[in-house]
Amino acid sequence: MVRAIHEWCVDNASTPHLLVEVNAQTRVPMAYVREGEIVLNLNYAATKELQIDNEAITFSARFGGVSQNLYVPMSAVKGIFARETGQGMFFEIEVLSPISDLQDADHTQQNHQSAQSKTVNNKKPTLTIVK
Repeated sequence: MVRAIHEWCVDNASTPHLLVEVNAQTRVPMAYVREGEIVLNLNYAATKELQIDNEAITFSARFGGVSQNLYVPMSAVKGIFARETGQGMFFEIEVLSPISDLQDADHTQQNHQSAQSKTVNNKKPTLTIVK
């Protein structure tokens, strides 16, 4: 879906932007992360070697004049939209507990898992088109 929206933006002379929830798997310039999120310009003119596949989005881009390699797993993508119109698609991100929480003592781990099972959303992800 991300690849299709990206192509739609480019075909319509719009600038595709990616909204990413930064987590341990993402490789993005942390200086540009705000409130755990970053918005990335995916225009071909702003990226080098852009690859969008089923597992991740990878490319190189310049931040403050310094080239950086970025890696965004699909699980971290919150949305893709056209900068000019705001039209695009946004996704729900499932919140996972940190690994360190699962390494607590047995009784703490059981309590954590009980609390986690209450907060995990068992619904299927939904897509929303922004007009």
